[in-house]
Amino acid sequence: MTKSNRGSTSSRRGFLKVAAAGAAATVAAPSVVSAQGPISMRWQSTWPSKDIFHEYALDYAKKVNDMTGGELKIEVLPAGAVVPAFGLLDAVSKGVLDGGHGVLVYHYGKQTALALWGSGPGFAMDANMLLAWHRYGGGKELLAKLYESIGANVVSFPYGPMPTQPFGWFKKPITKPEDIKGLKFRTVGISIDVYSGMGAAVNALPGGEIVAAMDRGLLDAAEFNNATSDRVLGFPDVSKVCMLQSYHQNAEQFEITFNKDKYNALPDKMKAIIANAVDAASADMSWKAIDRYSKDYVELQTKDNVKFYKTPDTILKQQLEIYDGVVQKKAAENPLFKEIVQSQIAFAKRATQWEQDTVVNRRMAYDHYFGPNAAAKKL
Repeated sequence: MTKSNRGSTSSRRGFLKVAAAGAAATVAAPSVVSAQGPISMRWQSTWPSKDIFHEYALDYAKKVNDMTGGELKIEVLPAGAVVPAFGLLDAVSKGVLDGGHGVLVYHYGKQTALALWGSGPGFAMDANMLLAWHRYGGGKELLAKLYESIGANVVSFPYGPMPTQPFGWFKKPITKPEDIKGLKFRTVGISIDVYSGMGAAVNALPGGEIVAAMDRGLLDAAEFNNATSDRVLGFPDVSKVCMLQSYHQNAEQFEITFNKDKYNALPDKMKAIIANAVDAASADMSWKAIDRYSKDYVELQTKDNVKFYKTPDTILKQQLEIYDGVVQKKAAENPLFKEIVQSQIAFAKRATQWEQDTVVNRRMAYDHYFGPNAAAKKL
């Protein structure tokens, strides 16, 4: 063998050694991950296990668990399993829980401005438009600033636009603003101030405690959220009158929270999956809500003998006027509150004008197909 050939052989041997070492490292890497096992997270929702809201929390967890191939496993417990519903934020912030599912208005006692994510008329935006403001109009940054202001060690993902919520469940139909005066009423968030301004004696309770309080006479009336939740929680057992349409929670959405330290320790790939699962769950929740709420709306009337009434315009107008006064007062007291309100109004002004000018009113089409002449029957 020539000197030149010996050099080539030596080079080939060196290359093979390096290649073999690289291959060994490639083979060994997955076994290290496997040895570490999946990352587990223990969550709690703010909802009873029978409520569809808890189902939404489970839906989100399943999307993450499936998309990570089991590398991240989120277990979701119902309200009260670890802490009371209103204690979720503290529990996640302190690491007692790794994450949770709820609504921002439940944190009203921590920082009133948090209720602007869902409690009120949304300045004519619906919940999906409010989420658009959050994502693209500066809300995301303002929410992070809010949580920092109260020392909350969390990462927040608002998602899941809710339809307009009923005005409430009552013993008899509400026909005028004066009918609210003196009623012992349940609501949350800025709605506490709105209903109080209407003359009600307000008590803020988690969803799972409302019906029992009405049954015992501790409440005369209450609002919660939607036909499915209200039905499964037992509202038809304590009331047969529900007033539909309201501005007190016209644009609410859910919130997914992670303990910030736990979240920051995750690989970037898992963080990306978490964020994309939020978007997927948001769309899925809104579609499921249309299906389930409409079915239970029918059954509340046909099986539970509930009577639904439209909230009078005089009450709706009063809600807006009282809300404006509440916002002015709180904006004067809280600079962050004012900053968020101004941001929402700027976004809402152009977004709602575009919507009102662009989207056709579907009432005409509904009356055409399902009204007295019922064109749908001819098709």
